[in-house]
Amino acid sequence: MLGVAAVIVVAGCSPSPSDGSVEVQAAGDQASPVASPASSPAVTTPAPESTPKSGRVRIAFGGDVHFEGSSAGALDGDLGTAFGQLKSADLAIVNLETAITDRGTPGPKQYTFRAPAKALDVLKNSGVDVVTLANNHGMDYGQVGLLDTLAAGKSTGLPIIGAGKNLRAAFTPFTRTVKGVRIAVFGATDVLDSFAIGTWPATATRPGLASSKDQYEELLLDAVREAAADSDVVVVDLHWGTEQQACPSDRQQELAHALTEAGAQVVVGSHAHVLEPHVREGNTTIHYGLGNFVFYAHSAPGTDTGVYNVVVDKDGVVRTTWLPGRISGGRPQLLSGSAAKAASAQEDALASECGIG
Repeated sequence: MLGVAAVIVVAGCSPSPSDGSVEVQAAGDQASPVASPASSPAVTTPAPESTPKSGRVRIAFGGDVHFEGSSAGALDGDLGTAFGQLKSADLAIVNLETAITDRGTPGPKQYTFRAPAKALDVLKNSGVDVVTLANNHGMDYGQVGLLDTLAAGKSTGLPIIGAGKNLRAAFTPFTRTVKGVRIAVFGATDVLDSFAIGTWPATATRPGLASSKDQYEELLLDAVREAAADSDVVVVDLHWGTEQQACPSDRQQELAHALTEAGAQVVVGSHAHVLEPHVREGNTTIHYGLGNFVFYAHSAPGTDTGVYNVVVDKDGVVRTTWLPGRISGGRPQLLSGSAAKAASAQEDALASECGIG
């Protein structure tokens, strides 16, 4: 398995928070305040009610984040009202679709993204607990940019998954125990430019990203199986799909099925820059595309966004809630009233329109 057999790492324990939960987390990480989601029109898929064997944990997911163009204004610390949901969640995760560096050489591609280290401080202060760098922009400025990004994450205390100084590090999940629920979170990319397929994925001796393409798929599945043996809930955040396509591809559906078979209860993703459907089956959930989040989108459907709340306990997913939003000035703002109801209905209908679920 190319050395991934030992990827499951549990970090040191921190003092118990005031609600009585015990957390195990990456060095330098801090828990988000625990609070109930704000009341807002939303699409909710309840699971059959039962007495949980542990506390219930709310995980909040946002889509693609960079700080280019109009979204650069978010560096002032105002990331939009959607971040209220992330800050109040027990655990909040977004896809960091940019290098954090002022060095390096841009890759041979049309769009390259980078942002200052301040971006990580802004995300952390706004409630983000972990970011995945596993995407087709994570190494836009080469290995120099990647190493700068990893160093900035360590300095800021914002854990970065889906990338590392070698294969083992790239496939190591973020782990945390909240309210007695042991959670492991992976990041991986199924999308790479042709020039990057042979050079961006990490190897035993090369820094890079966690990939799910080709031979790397089995490495990811093995890592998920190992995490499932030691965790109650396994989350996989993927970069996948086809840009501007709202319906998930056959590849997305096949990979999602393989991951849930391996033991993942929550599979979410991004890359299409439009919203894709979410589906529930038993104690698992899949959101195929969270869309843009902090992004320079200027018109629909690219400005359609939202927060995906997933409540879990030791048995897996208890319920899911989609809170719709719209990007304005590069920042995600939650919708309310009739606009929220219409956007929720549109998102809820996607699964049947795409013939899945």
